[in-house]
Amino acid sequence: MKNLKYFIVIAAIFITAVAAHPNKDKYFEIVKNLDIFATLYKEVNAYYVDEVNPSTVMRTGIEAMLASLDPYTNYIPEDDIENYRTAATGEYAGIGAIVDVKDGVSTIILPYEGFAADRAGLKIGDQIIRLNGIHLKDKSTAETRQLLNGQARSEITLKIRRYGVEKLFDVKLKREKIIIKNVPFHGMVNESIGYMRLTDFTTKAGNEVRGALLDLKELGAEKIILDLRGNPGGLLNEAVNICNVFIPQNMEVVTTRGKMEEWTQLYNTLNLSTDTEIPLAVLISNGSASASEIVSGVMQDYDRGVLIGRKSYGKGLVQQTRPLAYNSQLKVTTAKYYIPSGRCIQALDYSNRNPDGSVGKVPDSLKSEFATANGRLVFDGGGVDPDILVERHDYAPVTLSLLQNNLIFHYATEYHFEHDSIANPKIFRLSEKDYASFVTWVESKNFSYQTELEYQLNLLGNIAQGDVNYEEIKPAISALENSISDTKQKDLQTYNYEIQTLLEQEITSRYYLERGMIESTFEKDRDILKAVEVLSDLDQYNKFLQK
Repeated sequence: MKNLKYFIVIAAIFITAVAAHPNKDKYFEIVKNLDIFATLYKEVNAYYVDEVNPSTVMRTGIEAMLASLDPYTNYIPEDDIENYRTAATGEYAGIGAIVDVKDGVSTIILPYEGFAADRAGLKIGDQIIRLNGIHLKDKSTAETRQLLNGQARSEITLKIRRYGVEKLFDVKLKREKIIIKNVPFHGMVNESIGYMRLTDFTTKAGNEVRGALLDLKELGAEKIILDLRGNPGGLLNEAVNICNVFIPQNMEVVTTRGKMEEWTQLYNTLNLSTDTEIPLAVLISNGSASASEIVSGVMQDYDRGVLIGRKSYGKGLVQQTRPLAYNSQLKVTTAKYYIPSGRCIQALDYSNRNPDGSVGKVPDSLKSEFATANGRLVFDGGGVDPDILVERHDYAPVTLSLLQNNLIFHYATEYHFEHDSIANPKIFRLSEKDYASFVTWVESKNFSYQTELEYQLNLLGNIAQGDVNYEEIKPAISALENSISDTKQKDLQTYNYEIQTLLEQEITSRYYLERGMIESTFEKDRDILKAVEVLSDLDQYNKFLQK
């Protein structure tokens, strides 16, 4: 009960300090509720019928309290501090590979090029059976990641199972400092259009974007695609630095406004820009949040580039970390941010979101109207709206099932074993014969799945069995079941374009890692194709930026 005694002492000191405070009513409520909470915590721990873990109960209470505020105010216990630092800085000590559980086995998903795992010859699809003698069966992804990470320069031995290799074998390597790039790829889409993917806003993100732009211009880029899709955001100052790459010095980027005066600040660009004229297309999606929305919103407010894709996530809040006792921390929302037009893109209702996480519909009556530098109308109320909407592509049930059952992943691993090399990712395509081989392989795995229609029909059948007219209804239900079954048998052909696209992307990753995965989509990604179309016609591009 030491924690409780410590809690009561702190509360007593707090009461003494509050007695002299001018805002007594508010602070009396705080003290009263602290007293109630401390007493309740003591009584539950002392008298509850089953044994209670004090730390677990307290953490549950803290998290429930913070969840009532907003989704971004979080308690970070000491055990999670290292993961939080990795997310903020992009740095950790490990082997340099993404590892996930596939079919119950810890599997290499992607080695980072040039780091320990890659240099040691680990490949996508390699299964990690043991780690320093510890069997990883039934270990979660988080547990495996914790075992893989550790002190830099410490040795680690992995027992590996690889497709096509009869026996398990050991791979010895040393953990090293891993710096995850904010711009994992940049390259040319065609002779005049360069592309860069920005996945994070950790330290040096602005420098990476600036360097990528200069590299692309050296390669002949006259127009740029900046891909922010799925980017969850990060450091606010790096959002400012990235904006500074494309807009001049001393331009307003974002204003933060909070309850406390010190959290209200204006952020301007500080440096000379890299290029304020090069035509720019910014790709966004409902997974583009926070700092991504600052960058895309600023480009839109200054009419600096055309936004293409789908409405962004709608997170216009700023968080700061505050130290707590016992090396824990609080990540707390301290302010809202406002971009140059004056709008805040924070979703008005935290809970009103679609199943995919995108902003729910906001009534027009709740939106406020703002204007870009050229006088184009823009709105607040939840996310940044693209200038050019590209409808989201939803995969067919058969495709989702292939992904969920890891069949595309495993087939790509086998394909790699059987083929020494493939063409450049931009031009690599599976032939009809190749795809037919994949279909035969899938059928050999006894692949089956249930569509939403089948699920609803089963429910209907179960309900109908209790009906007095069931025997009359039964033939109609059976006919529908047979019709669905016939359709499903054709689904691998009906949706071959999207399945083949994913398959080609997975296969190219085996030979070219992350670069291959990205480049293989250039000719099929609808957002990129729309960006190329707009950037290739500067009259059309400029028209989108005019009032």
